[in-house]
Amino acid sequence: MKVLERNTDLGLLILRLSIGVLMLMHGVAKLMHGAGGIEQMLEASGLPSSIVYGVYIGEVIAPLFIIFGFGTRIAAAIFAFNMLVAVGMAHSADIFTVNEAGGWTIELQALYFFGAVALIFTGGGKYALSNKKLWD
Repeated sequence: MKVLERNTDLGLLILRLSIGVLMLMHGVAKLMHGAGGIEQMLEASGLPSSIVYGVYIGEVIAPLFIIFGFGTRIAAAIFAFNMLVAVGMAHSADIFTVNEAGGWTIELQALYFFGAVALIFTGGGKYALSNKKLWD
């Protein structure tokens, strides 16, 4: 079972697809239904509502780049920053709380963030479009 032996590149592909597809689904929902709630939060914080377009970069464009493995490190940095902003704006009261099931209240956001941080350090791996060895 050679595939079950140490296969870092396959692991990176699975990580890229996991966080990329799951976040892209959030982005597509915002494309279809708008990001009015986020826009209202920005305005309530005294920030310009035009910042809302950053959501589309962080939840649509960056995940697509991560999924395809093109500019993975930069896309992952944008993705991670997007998660920090999301936690800061919408989940800051939950950072030090535990949910009814005993899990960290922001565990989903943390998984997205730390998955993106891992990709910043590793890059997309062998099965990424930006990997020159893929084309050899």
